[in-house]
This record gives sequence, structure tokens and C-alpha cells, in this order.
Amino acid sequence: MIPPMPTAPPLLASLLPHEWFADLGTLWLVLIAAAGMFAVIKGADWLVEGAAGIAKVLGMPEVVIGATIVSLGTTSPEMAVSVLAAFGGDAGLALGNGVGSIIADTGLIFGVGCLMATLPADKFVLSRQGWVQFGSAALLAAICYGLWWQQGDAATITRPFGVLLVVLLVAYLVVSVKWAKQHPVGEPRIVVEAGETHAAGLLDTDPTHPPKQHGLAFLAGLGLLGLAIVVGAGDALVQSVSEVAERFEVPDAVIASTIVALGTSLPELVTGLTAIRKGHPELLVGNVIGADILNVLFVIGLSAVAADLPIIDPTATYPAVFLLLPIPTMLIMLVYMRGCIFAATRKGHFSRWMGAPLVVMYVGYLVASYVMSR
Repeated sequence: MIPPMPTAPPLLASLLPHEWFADLGTLWLVLIAAAGMFAVIKGADWLVEGAAGIAKVLGMPEVVIGATIVSLGTTSPEMAVSVLAAFGGDAGLALGNGVGSIIADTGLIFGVGCLMATLPADKFVLSRQGWVQFGSAALLAAICYGLWWQQGDAATITRPFGVLLVVLLVAYLVVSVKWAKQHPVGEPRIVVEAGETHAAGLLDTDPTHPPKQHGLAFLAGLGLLGLAIVVGAGDALVQSVSEVAERFEVPDAVIASTIVALGTSLPELVTGLTAIRKGHPELLVGNVIGADILNVLFVIGLSAVAADLPIIDPTATYPAVFLLLPIPTMLIMLVYMRGCIFAATRKGHFSRWMGAPLVVMYVGYLVASYVMSR
């Protein structure tokens, strides 16, 4: 067993204290990582079952539940971490965390989801929340580039901009409830292209053994319990794996661009893939769109209210790296996704090939991040 290494500052702020993992032996960290992976998968099962059940009881489309309730839950940990970091003097983390999560949600989660199954395209939702997704990211980019143009390397997102984003968040949630009530009865299911197959388990229920019906309180409790397990176990998983990697002298840049980058969007990733496996692909589509919106309005907005967010990192190898790589990558991905949405709403579903360019862009972003950090 390799003895514990001296405590080092964490690469990313987290919900669980870093000291809990820094003082453990490597074998214990491996066991925690294995247990965390099992718990995350089980928690995601309960979260998806609860969300899908709530949608059925309330008569709301699953894609709307995914874009509101589920995405609020899965982005809450990022919001808490970012706001705490801003209060603690590490305000720059919040901005990078929010944009990095949008890139991971869109490129990795939606990209992999498309490759795994034919995802349904709800025209009513995608023509509304889809534009809010793109508009909120474009607004953030305009704020960042505009402030940098005016203030140079001293550019910061100040509290008034944070208040603006939070006001837009409240407006988005209110309008989402209104849109949900206007949604046409029923929702589009998957239309399979020639040569494609359904996602495993998609609506394949035994008519002689119908699923047991549960009340709204039970479903809400099940979903909240699943969310808590996904968040807590996911954080423990990422921290334990990151600590083991550090002890084996894996470069910090590699850890930050792989383990930590993936860990920030772990709740959305596991929840989305579980939704496909359990036959609720609408939840993945809604969760990605909602999470992208909330990462701007919820995570970055509240963080900017807590403290000014610097746009330029003077300690980085390339101080303006945030404006050169993450922001352009986010915009390119969302422009591409807008094109996919336009095509998908005409057919009623996303084609599987649409996911490949997103995954390629995400991998390219990780590689570029690593090269620039070196």
C-alpha cells in the first residue's frame, strides 16, 4: 500500500472536504471509487424512475420534466460549489465550471446519447427551450467579450450582470411552467430509421404484469433520494480517483481535463444514460437543454451575485485562454446543435450520426485544453 501523500490543494472545489480523501490509503480510495460507481448507477435509477413517474402523474411531457425539475437537481451541486468558491475567494472557478459543464453536457452527454439511441425531438419544446439554451449561452459570450473589449485583462462579470442572469432564470422557470400547460396532449415517441433499433427496454412492458402505480409523494421522495446519492457518491468517486491519480504522479493538467472535467457533469451523464437504458430518452434531451440553460442563469448568475467573476486568469499560460477556447467551443457546439434540432424537428427524432461530431468536438476540446495548459 502506498502511504498517504501530503495534503495538496484540490484541483476543483467540491461538496465533500478534500481532506477526507487525502488522508486515506490508496486501497481505501480504490474501494470508495468502486462503491461510488455502484451507488451513482443505483441513485440514477431511482432519480429517473421518480422523474418519469412524476411526469406521468402530473400529465406533463417527460422532456419538460427533464428540462426543469431534473436539470435543476443535477445542476444544484455545481451551483453550490461555484457559489461557495466565489465566497471563498476562488471566483474564477465558477465561470470556467459553468462553461465547461455546458461543453460536457452538449458534446459528451448529448453526443453519446445520440450514438446510443434514436432520441425523440419534441418540436414544441425544442422550438422554445432550445432557443433559450442557445440564447443564454450567446448572452454570456456577449457579456464576456464585451467586457474584455472595454476593460481588457481586468474584465470581470460584476454583480449587476449576475442579478440580470438570475432575473432571467426566474423568468425562464415561470415561462417553462406556462409552456408545460400549453404542450399538446401526448408527446412524440421514437420513430426508428431504417436499419436502426430501439433503445434497450424502450416501453417494452408486459401487459399481463403492468407496473405498480405510486403516489406523487413517493415518487418525489424516490427522485430526491436518487439525486442525493448521485451527487454525493459522484463527488466521492471523482475525488478518490483524482487523489489516486495524483499519487501516481499523473500530471494535474491531465487530471483536470479528464477526471475532473467529466466529474463536474457526472450527475447529468449518469442520469441521461440511465434514462436511455430505462426507456425514457426524453429525459436526456430535456436534461441537457435545461442544464445548459441553468449553467448560465443559475450557476454563473448566482456566483456573480456572490462575487465578481474574473474573465482573464493572469496565472494561466495563456491569460485569455477562456476567450480563446472554452467560449468558442461552447458556441460552435450549440450552433451545430441548433442545426441538428432544425433537422430533427422535421423528422421527429435525432439521427444517431448527429452525435459523432459532438463527441469529436468534445475530445478535441480536451486535447486542446491539455496542450494549452502545458
